[in-house]
Amino acid sequence: MEKVCIQPYYRKAYYYETDQMGIVHHSNFIRWLEEARIESMNQWACPYKKMEEEGILIPVLEVQCTYKSMVTFEEPLAIWVQPLSFNGIKVSFSYEVKNKETKAIKAKARTSHCFLNKDKRILNLKKENPKLYKQFSKFFSQGT
Repeated sequence: MEKVCIQPYYRKAYYYETDQMGIVHHSNFIRWLEEARIESMNQWACPYKKMEEEGILIPVLEVQCTYKSMVTFEEPLAIWVQPLSFNGIKVSFSYEVKNKETKAIKAKARTSHCFLNKDKRILNLKKENPKLYKQFSKFFSQGT
């Protein structure tokens, strides 16, 4: 996966995220994707908090995650977020979860989202918020 002008999101696996076998439960990966996506959006000047303040929501439509190997307690992780597609109404990202030190791939994932207004109706970002549309377009043009 080629990287686009952002840094990975770093974190470690916490004890509460593990199961009886000492392995991180698979559901936690989905939370990590969200953490990484929000941090990535902050890095390229599209803070999720600012979007919400402007009445724009980005709910998840789909998540696909392929688990490559187990993650254990306190394992250091680097999560890379890549732009996949953006059309002003929908947006999608891909992810690689890696061991920060060994670079071993732990999971590969993909999420897709849509833009909604404060009334929970589909929003066309190009029409409703041209400035934000331009920010997304700039970032996504670098990823293709």
